[in-house]
Amino acid sequence: MRIKFGIVILMAFSFAFAQSKKVEKETSAIVEEGKKLYRSEMASWYGSDLFMEKFADKRSRIGGYFSYTEEGVSKCVFYSKDDQAKTLGVISFDATYNVDKANIDARERELTPLESDLKVLREKTKKEIISDTLFVRYKDTDLNIIPTIENGVKKVFILTGPKKNGVMIFGNDYLLTFDEKNNVTSKKRLHKSFLPVEYAENSVSGVHSHLPSTGDFITATDICTLMLYEKFAKWESYMVMSKDYVSIWNCKTDELTVMTLKAWDKMYDNSNKEKKKE
Repeated sequence: MRIKFGIVILMAFSFAFAQSKKVEKETSAIVEEGKKLYRSEMASWYGSDLFMEKFADKRSRIGGYFSYTEEGVSKCVFYSKDDQAKTLGVISFDATYNVDKANIDARERELTPLESDLKVLREKTKKEIISDTLFVRYKDTDLNIIPTIENGVKKVFILTGPKKNGVMIFGNDYLLTFDEKNNVTSKKRLHKSFLPVEYAENSVSGVHSHLPSTGDFITATDICTLMLYEKFAKWESYMVMSKDYVSIWNCKTDELTVMTLKAWDKMYDNSNKEKKKE
């Protein structure tokens, strides 16, 4: 059943579907943001490992860390506990995230204005997580904080990450927005569900559904999660279904195809009819 389901999803990538300009514009922005979150998390994953390996003597001074991308370079910045925080180390990666090619900067310096803002966003989000019951923690998971600033727009995404191997988690993710003075202006839970997915050797795809409150399409956090774990799961595709649309993520090419649910149902029905003829 899983194999058949995977084949049907892959058929959709070659199914001619004319997206409206509105849908294309909205989903393109989601993909762009999802890939931005992925780059940040990749820098944090590998940057944390390298920092702990290279700067074990600085562990007691760590106030926190954040990652961001600048001119194609993804940087993981560890900062001190001091009132006037300084960098304890900056690990930089190119698009391959090859740790052997990472640039390790051990200089202690003042944070740049951008870095100072990202640090404040992270610290304020940590306080929100502690004080607000909106945020839920589940066993064997961590809440991963991803501060972002793009064209003056300040957001923090929170993803739930697994502590166990062989698992990826969809849902229990959040979005906070901030004003120009780094004050919280809104908080919301993106998915109301918590979905741990164990990926098996014989699976080629997966699926989950969205309530109307989550939106019509796959979310940026979904895309980030898929890009982080798809290489371990060895999936070919993943599908997100909403009330009116089907979002199909190609795990091989990291591209998104969006269809109306009506078009998807028609394609699926035609596929089943062809199978019965065989």
